[in-house]
Amino acid sequence: MTSHMEKALDLFSGSFHCAQAVFAAFADELGLAEEQALKIGACFGSGMRKGEVCGACSGALMALGLKYGHADDLDTGSKLKANEVTDIFMEKFRLENGSYLCRDLLGCDLSSAEGIAEALEKNLFTEFCPKMVASAVCITEEIMRK
Repeated sequence: MTSHMEKALDLFSGSFHCAQAVFAAFADELGLAEEQALKIGACFGSGMRKGEVCGACSGALMALGLKYGHADDLDTGSKLKANEVTDIFMEKFRLENGSYLCRDLLGCDLSSAEGIAEALEKNLFTEFCPKMVASAVCITEEIMRK
């Protein structure tokens, strides 16, 4: 059986965004087909292509939402739990990596062609971003184990 980490890094090293890779790594065990997870996560890579919240964080939060989120408007317990795991995840990610904003992590603005060119020139997508995918997976696993 492939670990979450192996799955996420394998997907990311292929043609998938960070958000897709992290979310899809947890999809099967959360009752979602991998294809659906990849499609859901498709618009969240590179901080929604604007350098906002890191896509690896977005993918992790999708997985945590699928596990802990509420779908019943009267289920305040699950709503509170989802809020709690979101806060825990985001704080741990920030502490480990210095930020959870893509533009801050990469040091360039992915909302511009120049910023994307800079990220490509510096090999950030192949050398830096896999570390963010790995961090998001580890933190998600830690939260899910508790």
